[in-house]
Amino acid sequence: MKTWREIRAFPLAIRLLLVNQLGVNIGFYLLIPYLALHLSDDLGMSAALVGIVLGVRNLSQQGLFLIGGSAADRLGARGVIIAGCALRTVGFGLFALGDGLPVLLAASVISGLAGALFNPAVRAYLAREAGERKAEAFALFGVFATTGALIGPLLGSALLLVDFRTSALTAAGIFALLTLAQALVLPARPATPSTNSVLGDWREAVRNRAFLAFSLAMVGMFTMENQLYLLLPAGARDATGWDGAAGAVFLVGTLANLWLQLRITRTLKTRGARGRWIGAGLLLMGLAFVPPMLAAGGGVAGGAADGPGAAPRVLALLPVLAGALLLYVGIMVAGPFVMELIPDFGRPELTGTYFGLFYVVSGVAAALGNTLVGWAMDTGESAAAHWLPWACCLFFGLVSAAGIGGLHRLRALPTGTAAVPATV
Repeated sequence: MKTWREIRAFPLAIRLLLVNQLGVNIGFYLLIPYLALHLSDDLGMSAALVGIVLGVRNLSQQGLFLIGGSAADRLGARGVIIAGCALRTVGFGLFALGDGLPVLLAASVISGLAGALFNPAVRAYLAREAGERKAEAFALFGVFATTGALIGPLLGSALLLVDFRTSALTAAGIFALLTLAQALVLPARPATPSTNSVLGDWREAVRNRAFLAFSLAMVGMFTMENQLYLLLPAGARDATGWDGAAGAVFLVGTLANLWLQLRITRTLKTRGARGRWIGAGLLLMGLAFVPPMLAAGGGVAGGAADGPGAAPRVLALLPVLAGALLLYVGIMVAGPFVMELIPDFGRPELTGTYFGLFYVVSGVAAALGNTLVGWAMDTGESAAAHWLPWACCLFFGLVSAAGIGGLHRLRALPTGTAAVPATV
């Protein structure tokens, strides 16, 4: 109830963007987790071609975030958000209707470009509209995003019982509705473009040493966060011998997020500098991998049909769920303050540019980090060192927390005056 009252206290534009993020994540996770299976099983593509299609989509998004951020600064975030959602509609529609490699590559490029446009634009719009309440706005943004990431795969699984085309067309339909809603309801805000050229703006951001140091120190956060979709689901399956155990990871996280996110942000906001809480959140995220690491290799044998009863499965799953819960709590502690801090590194008219550059760095980091974790998973499996990938993630957390702690002690992070949270 308090969360609902907090949502209603924000202006219409922010409420719409929260619903937008819920829809974006439902549509995305309804389709993308099942795309590789469709390409390989339904269309008979080789693993190499599947990798190319998925890689092109990821590269199109991660490599163009900076362009999307600059477009939001110069053209206005509203138009860029609408264009991004419209392009995602087209891209997902092509995934539904196309079965040739050229069409699928076009769908990958278009859907990736769409994400590169609306991701930094949404955050820039939210930061400017929320004013002194950015932390609370981004906390709610995370709640809606996490909820969408849970609903999307569940809905996708149900729609796949019909066929992939139905799933993809549903995802495209969701983005079409979001495009229409934002075109009709999202208020236009005048852009105040920089007096520099686009390249000049990029050089200004890249030469901001404090911002680059902060972005590099945050590398561990995005690598660890990505393990919600790689290492933790794999750990849940290995521990129980049941494929469905991975869903428990997302359920625990979503329930915790709905219950705790806004409480955590409002409690911490006036109790110390943002850098302090970002570092604490990163440390919690790293420590989240300790319980599964200590229990690694002690899973329950057997599949869903012939394995042991429910009690041994639940006991084997508990360390993974404890790790997932702690990881989500760490994200809840750090995430809103990270988003609140980014615009303060530069001029207000470069808010989108800074978000774009931050996501370029984080995207590259996540790709490299996932590669390393994947190598550790394979190596740990072959060498019976099941603790190895969990230890890698613990290392990422400790290094990132130390990096942010060092920047905080050097006073390299923007400070700002903490606002008193609104009473509810």
